[in-house]
Amino acid sequence: MLLLFLLSLASCSGNKKENSDNVTEDLKAKKMLQGIWLDDESDEILFKIQGDTIYYPDAENAPVYFKIKKDTFYTYGKEVSRYKIDKQADHVFCFHSLSDNVVKLHKSEDDNDSLLMMGHRTTEVIPTYSEVTKRDSVVMYNGKRYRAYVYVNPSKKKVIKTSYSDEGISVDNVYYDNVMHICVYEGRKMIYGHDITKDTFLGVIPNEFLKNAILSDMEFYGVGKIGFRYQATVCIPESSVCNLVNLIIGFDGKLSIKIAQ
Repeated sequence: MLLLFLLSLASCSGNKKENSDNVTEDLKAKKMLQGIWLDDESDEILFKIQGDTIYYPDAENAPVYFKIKKDTFYTYGKEVSRYKIDKQADHVFCFHSLSDNVVKLHKSEDDNDSLLMMGHRTTEVIPTYSEVTKRDSVVMYNGKRYRAYVYVNPSKKKVIKTSYSDEGISVDNVYYDNVMHICVYEGRKMIYGHDITKDTFLGVIPNEFLKNAILSDMEFYGVGKIGFRYQATVCIPESSVCNLVNLIIGFDGKLSIKIAQ
């Protein structure tokens, strides 16, 4: 339902520069918007406004800051979007979509709607890994026994991904990055032990890609004369767009990194 709403909601957004910096915010209009708003036709919750923030029923959609200036409703996600207001009252909110259709909303008076929105005041995205995952590999090389570990640690570092509809409407989604701890032992002697984050690959993977990606996985692929071979997967969330990076840990404990061919 949110996607359909955004398809009709979106107006001049993205690369257009907002020219209302010097326009005073309408605090009275903002106060009238406080509460839960429903679509007139479907009676479904479209969003909740609390303070200066819009919260959506879908926890994967990031809350966004908003303002009202003159007759325009501005939202400030990864991009600035603006919507021309057609009508506003205590329990009515109507505005123009990009196609110049009027989106008609009314304020909820049902306590159950408040319960449905409870818990969406912050984004609660389920990460790929919800707890520390340990992988332990035992390998032999030149008569010596080694243990190679990978610990996948979910982090609280958020990555915002803007998705676009066919019409070019943006929706901000939130994902959590991971930290990979890898270590190698010969008996009780630690050869290597460090955290690997996506920032480890600065200079190997383009910065713009890294900014929008998460460190998705880390696998141990064996040992040979050059050392212990790992491969990291760095991906744009919910897509097949990934970079694979080879990591070699030498027997001297030195790490080398190279993009996979």
